[in-house]
Amino acid sequence: MGFLNKMERKFGKYAIPNLTFWLIGAWILGFIIQYTMPEVQKMLILEPAMILRGQIWRIVSWLLVPPPVNILFLIFFLSCYYFIGISIEQAIGTFRYNVYLIGGMLCSILGAFLLYGFYYFVKGMAVAGIGYYFSTEYITMSLFMAFAVIYPNVEFRLYFIIPIKAKWMGIVDAVWMSFMFLSSNAAGRTAILASLLNFLIFFFSTRNYKRVSPKEIHRKQVYRQQMRQAENITRHKCAICGRTERDGADLEFRFCSKCDGNYEYCQDHLFTHQHIRRS
Repeated sequence: MGFLNKMERKFGKYAIPNLTFWLIGAWILGFIIQYTMPEVQKMLILEPAMILRGQIWRIVSWLLVPPPVNILFLIFFLSCYYFIGISIEQAIGTFRYNVYLIGGMLCSILGAFLLYGFYYFVKGMAVAGIGYYFSTEYITMSLFMAFAVIYPNVEFRLYFIIPIKAKWMGIVDAVWMSFMFLSSNAAGRTAILASLLNFLIFFFSTRNYKRVSPKEIHRKQVYRQQMRQAENITRHKCAICGRTERDGADLEFRFCSKCDGNYEYCQDHLFTHQHIRRS
């Protein structure tokens, strides 16, 4: 986090405000291409083999390939993720949101090339079709999981009816991604890990590990012990009979102005006690 602070002071002015708007705009254009020119969409995916052959636009154009969404829920999906994006940006700042979102994209690109290099140099195969594993679907998941960490108690309406908190939906997403990771092949696992690496870095870098350190645990134990001792301390005590406020809720205590010193008496001995004189 200290490194990010230094980077923000140096490059924060170059951060793109409302980056979610441009991402949503790219998806809208991608949906138009998908339903009007499906053959063109094949030219947009993140395919390392084709990029190395000169189709360098694929490094960016894969962001135009939208997540798989039913057309009936398209408006709801886009508006929901616009809300999620701007909420995260408001919580962590424009620069850090840029780092989070763009960092996830760069991790996906790097993961695709590392996977291609593994097949090419280790297995001796120039594998095509890697780009189909790297999609913007995982970007949406990383955004939602970050939102669930920052705003765990925000409620969504599942199927527009059932209220469910973001933290539970985030847990479901995490379980689903874990299942997909374990059941997928090497390409799928690389795509999932690369796409969610930004979330993992964000999650573990924002945890407060100090609270589970031995020193902090000991401090809390001492504090709780002191609080229990403080609960046993009474505020009032009669100098004659020794009764305190714990001996009855109806007891009243007063200090005597005629006694030398701070002597307190209950209502039964306030006017009947013998005044204490030091001289």
